[in-house]
Amino acid sequence: MASPAIQIGPFQGAKGQITLPGSKSISNRVLLLAALAKGTTTLKQLLDADDTQVMRKALRQLGVQLEDHGLDCIVNGCGGLFPNKETDLFMGNAGTVIRPLTAALVMQQGNYRLSGVPRMHERPIGDLVDGLRQVGAQIDYEKEVGYPPLLIHQSVISIPEAIQVRGDVSSQFLTALLMALPLIARKAVRIEVLGELISRPYIDITTKLMARFGVEVSCPDGNTFVIAPTEAGAVYTSPQTLYVEGDASSASYFLAAGVLGQGPVRILGVGKTSIQGDIAFADAIEKMGAVVERGDHYLQTSGVRHGQLNGITIDCTAIPDAAMTLAVMALFAKGKTRLEKIASWRVKETDRIAAMAKELRKLGTQVIEGPDFIEIHPLGQQDWQSPVNGIDTYDDHRMAMCFSLCAFGPKQIQINDPHCVAKTFPHYFSELASITY
Repeated sequence: MASPAIQIGPFQGAKGQITLPGSKSISNRVLLLAALAKGTTTLKQLLDADDTQVMRKALRQLGVQLEDHGLDCIVNGCGGLFPNKETDLFMGNAGTVIRPLTAALVMQQGNYRLSGVPRMHERPIGDLVDGLRQVGAQIDYEKEVGYPPLLIHQSVISIPEAIQVRGDVSSQFLTALLMALPLIARKAVRIEVLGELISRPYIDITTKLMARFGVEVSCPDGNTFVIAPTEAGAVYTSPQTLYVEGDASSASYFLAAGVLGQGPVRILGVGKTSIQGDIAFADAIEKMGAVVERGDHYLQTSGVRHGQLNGITIDCTAIPDAAMTLAVMALFAKGKTRLEKIASWRVKETDRIAAMAKELRKLGTQVIEGPDFIEIHPLGQQDWQSPVNGIDTYDDHRMAMCFSLCAFGPKQIQINDPHCVAKTFPHYFSELASITY
């Protein structure tokens, strides 16, 4: 059920400091790795939001013991084997849960059903299933081929010389295979990526976190990954304590606020040493003319170097989530902005290219959309429109957060169903209010 709409803005400026919630991408990866590891792991500064609650609930259903202490979580690892061998798991609309968990469950010699909300049943998973079938996985589609719900059956797993997986739909398919295959590998495992690998920085997150749990992955060339062999019974080993970085995708909204509202706005919890690819958003807005400062554990923006942002053309392969924020910033630029290589937007929480184009047009701007690009023209102060029925958010947290930045324009903006931000950032609107005036 949709939450009541909110009216925000128009803002006169932005100034202040915020601490980011934990990264969703890191939080769900380390929850699963800690659950599969030998030993007990204390995870600190975990994201507490809808998607991480889906992972925690699923792990508990599988028999993993988790103790929550505020934003910290103590996970008692199960040494690679979940205690429960048969259960029905609800995945919500969390791609960072269903994909890695599907692969991990194949290695468990059990019977499982994975389902989600209706939109989850429209998000493709066939490339991952095809990859898992190469090692002997017995997986059936309950309804439409290529999409959840999934039925996973007891399987006889054997590792071929090389496993092939497509990389041009979602990097999460490769992440899922990388995280799961060490559970059954007693020799080096080779994964070959077919086609272009999108969202490569998310794979780097995966391999760096796997290394923290004792499993090394090498990449002899851009499309081949090799998992080093491990000793039997010691696949993943707890690092004892692991701190979760702030969410770099969520940082993009506050970096943008510091630009559009003249700043300074400082974001704590992520900095130039981050393992997250979305910190490259800071490079993108610098190209548009933003003033950016980087520290080891913070990022800060303070307006624009020469009065107005410049429109840019940019390949967004490495920053698919943060690129959405560029689409709204484009309204304030001089000249058009073109975001390219964003085909993955089509299979996210909603079809983000279509949704972004439709809602931007409501504001009065000209938008051109293609299969894997979007082109946005800026709006003059006199051209802004305030949609009578507000901005629709499509149950997509990033749509709500992106369009909140339109409140830096000359008119008040209505955001429909703002509670959808609970997926990754439950207190987003109060944090935004704390730095805007």
